[in-house]
Amino acid sequence: MLSGVDVFSDVIGSIRAGRPAFCRTSGSGAWGRSFDDFTGAGFHVLLRGACWLLLPGRTPLALSPGDVVLLPHGTRHGLSERPDRPLADLPRETSLPSGAVLRPEVPIDPAVAHADMVCGAYELVLRPLHPFLRALPDVVHVPARAGRHPALRAAVDLLAADVADALPGADAAVPALIDLVVIYALRAWLQDEAERAAGAAGWWAALADPAIAEALQHVHREFSRKWTVQELGEAVGLSRTAFTRRFTSMVGQPPLVYLTNWRLGRAAQLLRETDDPLALVARQVGYGSEFAFANAFRRAFGVSPGRFRRVP
Repeated sequence: MLSGVDVFSDVIGSIRAGRPAFCRTSGSGAWGRSFDDFTGAGFHVLLRGACWLLLPGRTPLALSPGDVVLLPHGTRHGLSERPDRPLADLPRETSLPSGAVLRPEVPIDPAVAHADMVCGAYELVLRPLHPFLRALPDVVHVPARAGRHPALRAAVDLLAADVADALPGADAAVPALIDLVVIYALRAWLQDEAERAAGAAGWWAALADPAIAEALQHVHREFSRKWTVQELGEAVGLSRTAFTRRFTSMVGQPPLVYLTNWRLGRAAQLLRETDDPLALVARQVGYGSEFAFANAFRRAFGVSPGRFRRVP
């Protein structure tokens, strides 16, 4: 097994762009908010109290203190103190710009609020590309069950303390704690899913399979290399046919499709985070010419690399 490459962390770090936009909010009395569809991944962390998550055409979901809800596909939804309120009747919550921090104008009194929570969203870079995202359901709900996921509960408690006290350094600490809560929530959900569907294919199974996990590490560490399926299979001790079948079944994409999409996702990061010329970006992600890179990027993202870099 290769060392130094944590594929799960690599994926999480690559699919999101920048800091989360978030706000601390509360509800008391007859309250509710609706959130329209959006291009990103939303989240809600219930710090205190209770409320209901409302989704079109679905049974309302009861939320308790410490619960974490992720909406990986930006699905329309609402929050309310009652499960029977029509989503269309709830006031719409306006979206926050990327990285924004919104604090309540009036300090939140936990003794009065029926629900105290942190809500927000991430901009996603690899939305159309990475199979991990596509494998996630519209709603990932991780309840705060006693003793089930102690690391997640500890992270939620730290987040609650930091947003409540507004201590020096909170502007740096709270986004980092949100990142931690989201990672722990995804890890907890994947572990639960693996237990519920023991032996089934899927992303968690891919990470747990020694050969496929090693292949993913090769791709993530050496994505600019001109890999062939034969070479990847040999690197993990499998025949070309056996490797292709197992990789595709578990990861959800054939090996070279995954490699191409991972390269383009890394290119998207470089375009947003650096001023490197397009020719250099192309070489860094394994393309021999800027023209071939631009064509592949346009097919994946629907825009040219230059336009992607200019338009946030």
